[in-house]
Amino acid sequence: MSNTLTIRLPEDLLKRLREKSRRTGLPVNRVVRESLEVTLRSNENQANGNQAWRKYVGILKDGPPDLSSRKGYSRK
Repeated sequence: MSNTLTIRLPEDLLKRLREKSRRTGLPVNRVVRESLEVTLRSNENQANGNQAWRKYVGILKDGPPDLSSRKGYSRK
């Protein structure tokens, strides 16, 4: 692993990060990497889930192609 990222953290977030590192026995950098991996994986799954309905587009064939063409539902 050769890439370095420098970030600035608020004091309270740094304290929470160090506390989790102490509790788990993992180095701070590993806690950060694992948290990023979980967050990014979750975001990817959500993005894929939001698009899941697209596979059904165009498969319904019953009914009029445009609801405005249905007779008897006009409110004129």
